[in-house]
Amino acid sequence: MAYLDLVQWPAMATTVVAAWLVASQVKRRRELGFWCFLLSNALWILWGFHDRAYALIALQIALAALNIRGAQKNDSEAS
Repeated sequence: MAYLDLVQWPAMATTVVAAWLVASQVKRRRELGFWCFLLSNALWILWGFHDRAYALIALQIALAALNIRGAQKNDSEAS
C-alpha cells in the first residue's frame, strides 16, 4: 500500500474536526475551523491526484473557495 493511500484518513478526520469547529458560536473556533477545512481541502486534493479522482479535486477546489469566503465573512463580523 502506498503511503499516499493513507492521506484519506487524516483528510477525513480534519474535515470532521473542521465541521465541529465551524459550528461553534465562538469566533476564534470558527476561524480555526475554516483553516482546518482548508487543510482538509489540500489533503483531499493530494489524495485525489494520487487516486486520479479528478471530480473530487474539482469539488475540493470549489469547497476551498467557499471556505475562504466563509473565513472572510467570519472576519467581517468583528468589524
